[in-house]
Order: sequence, then structure tokens, then C-alpha cells
Amino acid sequence: MSAALEMELVLDAGAETGEGPVWDFRDESVAWIDVTRGLIHRFDPDTGHDEVFDAGQHVGALGLRAAGGYLLAVRGGFATLDVESGVLEPIADTEAAAPSNRMNDGKCDSTGRFWAGSMAYAEAGREGSLYRLDRDHTVTKMLTQVGISNGLGWSPDDRVMYYIDSLAGGVDAYDFSPDTGQISRGRRLIDVAPDDGIPDGMTVDAEGYLWVAMWNGWSVRRYRPDGTFDRAIQLPVRQVSCCTFGGSDLGDLYITTAARGQSESDLQQQPGAGGVFRCQPGVSGLATHEFRG
Repeated sequence: MSAALEMELVLDAGAETGEGPVWDFRDESVAWIDVTRGLIHRFDPDTGHDEVFDAGQHVGALGLRAAGGYLLAVRGGFATLDVESGVLEPIADTEAAAPSNRMNDGKCDSTGRFWAGSMAYAEAGREGSLYRLDRDHTVTKMLTQVGISNGLGWSPDDRVMYYIDSLAGGVDAYDFSPDTGQISRGRRLIDVAPDDGIPDGMTVDAEGYLWVAMWNGWSVRRYRPDGTFDRAIQLPVRQVSCCTFGGSDLGDLYITTAARGQSESDLQQQPGAGGVFRCQPGVSGLATHEFRG
């Protein structure tokens, strides 16, 4: 079943690889990235203004930082960005032994840790890992032999962590301990049929349902906590990369997309490819967490 929602293109950014939107409650903006151009965006939905910071390297993910600015997963590891000065400060090099890798999607958990994973530039094999960056900047490798480390999310009761390895074609669930940051008992929760697209970024709503962006699938698909399909919302672009809830009541779903690798004729059929879209699906999201390092 597909929901006929009004889908608004709020920012026609033409991003090469738009990704990782985060609702920034500090100034009511949407922070998002263009991975392969190394750009961090701060979009104000009220004014339509989009401020851009150049990281000078590929950026896989960002999170809010309680001390100000953003925490980033950059090409080789973790770094902080001071948005006032534009200074990028490295804090951990996770991929020093794997120069053919880059960092990808990430997210903060409720206790202020930041989770992000890696992938091979070849987008093949199982050379990636999932890392946990603790508040004291200690890095722990949580999973290995990952294809393309992607979407992350947690259940509203904080007892389950959801995780996407895009090359594995689905969503896995892990028992999660918020006190220790440990995960256990990994199991497959959702299998995504190839015709539906490749699971990419993800968010969880206040009802505990999962919203999964479908790369090459023209949609975001909603799943119940038991993994069964609920509904899909359609977009006018093929490469749907990630989503997050925002707005004063967290009732707006912001969706990033990509124009990467598509021909001019393809793009003519996809108005807004690489832009940020918004809809109101009738449910609210969960509050954004900050990195408290």
C-alpha cells in the first residue's frame, strides 16, 4: 500500500550524494550532507536559506555536538566541525589501515555516543565495520565484515538497535544496552526485495515504526517493529538516501536524495533529484540526540 501524501521539494540543491539529515533543535534547522562533494549543509525551513560548509574531504555522516557545532564521520574517521570558525578537527582515524575505505552513515544514541560505519569505495566486498565513538573519544569496533554500513536507529524504549548493511539487503535488530553501549543477539528483522530498492538511511518514529529510504526504489518504506511492511511513500526521484523527522512537533519528514551517476536524460525525468523533500505522514519522530563528548 502506498500513501498519497503531498511531497514538497523544499530545497532543490542538486546534491551529488545528499545524505544524513538531522533535525537541529538548537536553531530549528535541518543539517545534512553531500557525501562525495564533502559539503555540510544547514537548511532553515522557515526562510529557505541553505548555509554550506566545505569539509575538504568526503563526509559520511554528521551529528549534533552538545559543545557546539557538529560531530562528523569523515573519510578516514571522526572529526568535529566548529561552524563559527569553519575549523575541522580530527579526533579519531578509524580507517588508517584501510585507505580504500571511507566512513558512511552514523547517528547519536540517547546517552551521547556516536555510531558510524565504513564501506569500501568499490561498494563491494565486506571490508567495512561499525564503530562506536564514546564520550571520551574512545573508539570501539562493534561489527566487522560489513558491506556498506548504513542506517541506524533505536526503539523508543532504547532496548533495540536497528542497523542496515545495504549490501545485505535488509534491516537487522540487536539487543541494546544504553548503559554500556553493548549490542547482542543480532537477527534479521526485515528482508527487502530487490524490486523495492536498496535499503539506505533510516529513522524511527514515536510509535516505534521504522522508516527506511530506498536507494533506486523511489520511496521511503515504513515497517512495524516486528518487521512487517506497513506502507510506502513515493518520491519523484530514484535515489532516495535518508530521512529524519523535524519541525516543532517532529511531524515533518525530511528526505534527502541524490543525483549521482545519472544521465541528463535520467535527471530530466526526475525533478528535484539531489534535493531535500518534505511531507507530513501523520506521525511524529523521536527527539534528536547530541554527542556529549
